[in-house]
Amino acid sequence: MNVSFYGHVRQYESIKDEIDSNMREVLMSGKYVLGPMLSRFEAEAAKYFGTKHAIGLGNGTDAIWLALMALNIGPGDEVITHPNTFFATAEAIWIAGAKCVFVDCDPKTRNINPDKIERAINKRTKAIIPVHLYGQCADMPRIKAIADKHKLAVIEDNAQGIDGRGDTFKQGELSDAMATSFIIQKNLGCFGDGGMLVTNRDDINEKVRKLRNHGSAQRDHHSFGFNSRLDDIQAAVLSAKLKHITAWTDRRRALAARYTAGLRKPKHFTLPYEVPGYRHVYHLYILETKLAEDRDGFVKFLNDHGVDAKTHYSIPIHKQDGYPWGKKARIVGSVRNAEKNAASVVSLPMFPELTEQEVDYVVEQCLAWDRAHA
Repeated sequence: MNVSFYGHVRQYESIKDEIDSNMREVLMSGKYVLGPMLSRFEAEAAKYFGTKHAIGLGNGTDAIWLALMALNIGPGDEVITHPNTFFATAEAIWIAGAKCVFVDCDPKTRNINPDKIERAINKRTKAIIPVHLYGQCADMPRIKAIADKHKLAVIEDNAQGIDGRGDTFKQGELSDAMATSFIIQKNLGCFGDGGMLVTNRDDINEKVRKLRNHGSAQRDHHSFGFNSRLDDIQAAVLSAKLKHITAWTDRRRALAARYTAGLRKPKHFTLPYEVPGYRHVYHLYILETKLAEDRDGFVKFLNDHGVDAKTHYSIPIHKQDGYPWGKKARIVGSVRNAEKNAASVVSLPMFPELTEQEVDYVVEQCLAWDRAHA
């Protein structure tokens, strides 16, 4: 059996008529940029998230970057995040001209560790960017409390966590703004690049809407800005898919439970951790080998047996070739948990259209590798 990592075509086929109808509506309207379909999707997304505003953008990186710009964060300022995530989180900070400050992650959730944040705060610190890594929400109440104490902004990086929540909070509720990505492999993905910023702050909404469109809120009137607009074709795809996101998350959670039940008590890797009471959306179902040197062999074994397992963020950001040491970045304390996470994680196939038989086959191959290392 061969088990693919992605299910894009299966998902399209499952709601093909809805997507095609929306796309046809856009094509026949002749309005493909900043048109009525984008406005419709923005209204639907704001209602879904429970926020006042939702702004469609070119991608998730721009969403973080433009949020920083709207908050007047730039050269001379510092922003705290963690290094075991996709490069774009830090990249957006650097594009804005600020310094990226890394602290360690929690060894269980792999999200930013609130216990490490305050040590990194100084007079130049302006914001914290927690990442809802793999689909597990970060500890937003503690992060919000720290931010309020030190008068800092909070921008949630929700590229991997749409439809998640905590036991006492929902996404976007405890931050100044929340960025998300709609690239095809996300839980809510379009047919190319796309992103969004949601916020309850009128000032951020007004600034980002201008920044995304060459600084313009009115035809032929411009100030400083950029070109970062979610086009109406992608909005059409996302509008059709948004209606299904909760059901798709429920399916992901059921498949994750099947993985977990089947894998039980392995000797050579650990299973994902879900914070009690939180809604983990399993953007990725990750295993972590107990020895980092076992990870690549584990992936190769699965690939050789038809399982399209992958690694994600296998080089932490501060060890990337393009990492800008000195004026643009610093590390506070040890980041050994983040480094272990990056070196040891294996991602199994996870998408709502997976079959139970495919999950069982993946489980069988993971256990075969585990037994071979006994």
